[in-house]
Amino acid sequence: MSKVYIYGGLVVDPAQQLQQQADLVCENGKVSKVLLAPSAQQRSEWKQSADLVIDAAGKIVSPGFIDIHMHEDPYDEATDRFSGEIAQTMVRMGVTTAVGGNCGSNEADPDVYLDAVDRHGMAVNLALLAGHSTLRRSCGGTNKYAPVGDDVIEAMVQKGKAALQAGCLGVSFGVKYIPGTRWEEIIALARLCRAEDKLVASHVRADVDGVFDSCRELAEIGRQAGVKVQFSHVGSMGGYGQMPQLLAQIEGYRAEGIDLMCDCYPYDAFSTEIGATTYDAENFAMYRSDYSHILLCDGPYAGQRCTEQLFHEMRSTRPDTMTVGYFMKQEDVDLALLAPYTMLGSDGILVGQQGHPRAAGAFPRFLHQYAASGRLPLSDAIAKVTSMAAQRLGLTHKGSLKPGSDADITIFDLDTIKDQATYTQPVLVPKGIDWVLIGGRPAVQNGVLVNATLGRSVRR
Repeated sequence: MSKVYIYGGLVVDPAQQLQQQADLVCENGKVSKVLLAPSAQQRSEWKQSADLVIDAAGKIVSPGFIDIHMHEDPYDEATDRFSGEIAQTMVRMGVTTAVGGNCGSNEADPDVYLDAVDRHGMAVNLALLAGHSTLRRSCGGTNKYAPVGDDVIEAMVQKGKAALQAGCLGVSFGVKYIPGTRWEEIIALARLCRAEDKLVASHVRADVDGVFDSCRELAEIGRQAGVKVQFSHVGSMGGYGQMPQLLAQIEGYRAEGIDLMCDCYPYDAFSTEIGATTYDAENFAMYRSDYSHILLCDGPYAGQRCTEQLFHEMRSTRPDTMTVGYFMKQEDVDLALLAPYTMLGSDGILVGQQGHPRAAGAFPRFLHQYAASGRLPLSDAIAKVTSMAAQRLGLTHKGSLKPGSDADITIFDLDTIKDQATYTQPVLVPKGIDWVLIGGRPAVQNGVLVNATLGRSVRR
């Protein structure tokens, strides 16, 4: 359909500082007009000429949500097929553009993956970061606890450069997961992002009490490489009583001119593989908790809490089992999300249909708990899920409804929007997301997924 007319809704577009009743016209995949006070005659004419007419009365009409931090579906290059559920859970919660390759990890070579997205389509538009951990392994750095030599770093730089040239929006690190990472390999890859103002995002080196030194390292990347840096899922790194001090530290770096911002998801539990360094003895001890705070998400014990015996059994026999760790403090997560330099990132990852509910509920949960409740002004909340990420990533045609922008649009009911996903049923569809358009075509219609192939690669 080449022309879409959306009328009667409250258009909220922080990029234009717009929050008022207005109608939208979309033509050939782009927003073509924003009609602030259409006459009855004009509205009638637009309705008659449109291929699709959407009555948005009583709803919020927003730019499509942008998830700056998720983990893409696996891809099998031999069969040229994607597997998994994450892209479809994304679009059902209003996301139209998602950024994978986070925490240092890619599911496949970024160029190969993005080409496959364009061949097959995806439920959301997808961008990627080039993952340091994946680059490291592909160049011979297979021991996550050991440093690599200069020859490996040079090989990583060449591969990283190729990934950025192929359209990756930046470089990501997961240095907590690769404790042998040398400063030299971090800074060499980070400097690749300077020329085109691309992003360096990091799951920093340590959480809990180690988060302050880790934040200092991230700021130093920004200072020495001359790049913008993103503190990934800050709530799960400093959400154990450290958040007031951590935010003060971040604000100090920002006052010095370091372009440091954060993303965060609205939950007080994190998710990672049971074999990850997060659960190495010295790291686990920092949570000052016990094994019963760990939920197993998949495998033979899915849905069970760990005992000491079960924890060690799964670490040794099924280290890729996904877990949820119930250790964070809700008040710390709230502080992080309310900070003006923090945007929403789901950190969504699924194994089949199992994982953390943030993959299917982060965006509606945030809007329900922070916008509908009045804790954040509506425009500020919408900015955190749209324009902030678009500006951060340099996506000039995303995150806004100004004429010429991509017609990626989410229409939702602020009174009813709410997440339904739980830790035991993590992919339940949220309430209140009525329409999701990608390129001016419906992906979600009246709350139902109707097209899971409208998404294409996003490169810069």
